[in-house]
Amino acid sequence: MTQLSPSPAPLYLDCDTGVDDSLALAYLLASPEIDLVGVGSVSGNVGARQGAVNTLDLLALAGRGDVPVAVGAHDPLAGEYGGGVPHVHGANGVGDVVLPPSGRAPAEESAVELLLRLSHEHAGRLRVVAVGPLTNLALALRADPTLPERVRDLTVMGGAALHPGNVSPVAEANIACDPEAAAEVLAADWDVTLVPLDVTMADLLEETDRKALLEAGTALAPWLGDVLDLYFDFHVATFGRRCSALHDPLAAAIAVGGVRPTVAPRVPVVVDDTRGPGRGQTLCDLRGLYAGHPDVPGARTRVVLATGSPLAPHLLERLLRL
Repeated sequence: MTQLSPSPAPLYLDCDTGVDDSLALAYLLASPEIDLVGVGSVSGNVGARQGAVNTLDLLALAGRGDVPVAVGAHDPLAGEYGGGVPHVHGANGVGDVVLPPSGRAPAEESAVELLLRLSHEHAGRLRVVAVGPLTNLALALRADPTLPERVRDLTVMGGAALHPGNVSPVAEANIACDPEAAAEVLAADWDVTLVPLDVTMADLLEETDRKALLEAGTALAPWLGDVLDLYFDFHVATFGRRCSALHDPLAAAIAVGGVRPTVAPRVPVVVDDTRGPGRGQTLCDLRGLYAGHPDVPGARTRVVLATGSPLAPHLLERLLRL
């Protein structure tokens, strides 16, 4: 008797499409384990509308004009959007590379409306991956607090558990962009996998990998190699050579199961949303370190502290298909 393989799981991606978001998006498109059913944009690396345009252009290059893309929140829950990070991701979010325009407009519905609609259409099966500030998810929770009941799981790229932050001594950029939203999302009643800087800074893409993308001869991969150029320059100050961290692609790969965590305890996590020097810090209760990181009873957030294999070879294998 032939055993049928499980159907791909529906997945919604919430992102602020910059360079590493582009890699995460492409990885998901090349992953047979999931079906990308929608993308919402949020302000972070670039403004939410530019992020949506970048996403539409990348989807068109991959031949996936069927995926709906909705514009999400421009401003965080408290205050105003402070602008992007052009020295990291370029003024347009994709390394100042001019992508061929998709010719497609974003959906008329907002990212919050798209997420809530998909949660009903795929109730109990929808997987959510968030690789930007968590504003859209917090607004969705405010609009419908029952959302977690319909979401299978949530994977978030964000935070720093035992390692330093990247926008302050303690804060990671996605969480720091909207600490109030992150606090609400991590306090909600759903299963969360938090993929912090502790692991994303340890997984690197090298110049030889970028060259492989540039020389792929496929529709999307060479564009990704070009988009990475400025991002590689930025990381010289951190790593002493042209390479890059793989923040968002690692979160996508962990969500899909392409990379498996080896140390990932379920522990209470709260976000500092005060106005002091700790603003944006993810406070992870890792006092179980000395006992081998046991899960804390009742905790819903799994904090990834180590993974079993490097991401780059697996990531390249999938990106070179596109």
